[in-house]
Amino acid sequence: MSRLPNSLEARDIAYHLHSYTDARKHEETGPLVIERGEGVHVYDNNGKRYIEGMAGLWSVALGFGEKRLAEAAARQMEKLPYYHTFAHKSHGPSVELAEKLVAMAPVPMSKAYFTNSGSEANDTAIKMIWYRANAMGEPQRKKIISRVKGYHGVTLASASLTGLPNNHRSFDLPLAGILHTTCPHYRTMKKEGESEAEFAKRCARDLEALIVEEGPETIAAFFAEPVMGAGGVIVPPEGYWEAIQPVLKKYGILFVADEVICGFGRTGELFGSTTYHLEPDIMTLSKQLSSSYLPISALLVNEKVYAPLADESHTIGTWGHGFTGSGHPVAAAVALENLKIMEERDVLGHVREIAPRFLARLQALGGHALAIEARGIGLIGAVEFTHPSLADTPGALGGRIYQAMQDRGLILRNLGDTLAFCPPLVISEKEIDEMFDIAEAALCDVAKGVE
Repeated sequence: MSRLPNSLEARDIAYHLHSYTDARKHEETGPLVIERGEGVHVYDNNGKRYIEGMAGLWSVALGFGEKRLAEAAARQMEKLPYYHTFAHKSHGPSVELAEKLVAMAPVPMSKAYFTNSGSEANDTAIKMIWYRANAMGEPQRKKIISRVKGYHGVTLASASLTGLPNNHRSFDLPLAGILHTTCPHYRTMKKEGESEAEFAKRCARDLEALIVEEGPETIAAFFAEPVMGAGGVIVPPEGYWEAIQPVLKKYGILFVADEVICGFGRTGELFGSTTYHLEPDIMTLSKQLSSSYLPISALLVNEKVYAPLADESHTIGTWGHGFTGSGHPVAAAVALENLKIMEERDVLGHVREIAPRFLARLQALGGHALAIEARGIGLIGAVEFTHPSLADTPGALGGRIYQAMQDRGLILRNLGDTLAFCPPLVISEKEIDEMFDIAEAALCDVAKGVE
């Protein structure tokens, strides 16, 4: 790597603090600088090509370099580069996108509200839920339940929902009133002799026991991803959602489906909620909404959530919340064009057609001697690895495998000792094979090293 004072790598080390990075280690290793992208591939500033097996951050549905999205942004930038949605103001792209999303929802929804990231969407959902509780004369109903290993973002409130230790350590999180229930990972959480269906029922009993212990009248909402993403791509066991949803309805607890990763085709249906027959009161959306070409996210709320909020805003005189970029016209225009392209090209049908190949290759990789489990659905999956020599250093093996794959031209993400796969939805069958061929070769490299 060049250490010349004016190289991008050196300037990055000098001036740039990175997310999810060991800052001191970064000072030694420097960054991988990505310069351009095309389809499922990205290229670094030395010209090396990589398959982007994580679609950026679970998010570039249409792949890189989609000209129609760039053109949509340019058109809107020339027409109205910015306007807001505060104080009875609006603009065409936000109106059209709100209408589109409400129509697309898998269950009846009343309104769309725009934010800029999944973290902001989930944070806003908490504020809505608290506001609603006060509007309904239930000021004590403020506690929120999410799950161990769940991922919902990094703001103070959404990071508290996130059930991963490193999102809490040294941040003084989680905030009071944010609770966590059992992670639905069958392999690691099951009891001896317990079937998937029995485990799913126990998860529901654990949730109900937590609700009863805390006081049902104090529990406002339950947040969950249909398929857990950053916690390790954890696919729910048989019967899980069928057992969980009745518990929420029994105690009048709102259900927030975090569709930030699952939404817009990732699971083989338009939403993860469709895949698992969920009936959320709020849905949070982002990432594939715009293929992440521009930052945008949204909440969809049903009438049960909206009506009390609207009444309270009338009593107070305002819904005192908002972001400068909420419903940004350029981002909304790109999101609309992204959804239009997905429909025109039947991207969802493409996902359904190639998902069996993706999942077959994923399971084959899971048969490697270092692997202990492969899990996935649609075009999202993961393989978890272990080796006795590295058992005392969690994440070390995953880090080695991740680096070996990157060296061979495949960018993935290691979640501890789990390697996640989440390619652009437009990946071809040939590119799926290329991706897993690289993964298998890199795994053989690592296996030789640890043996």
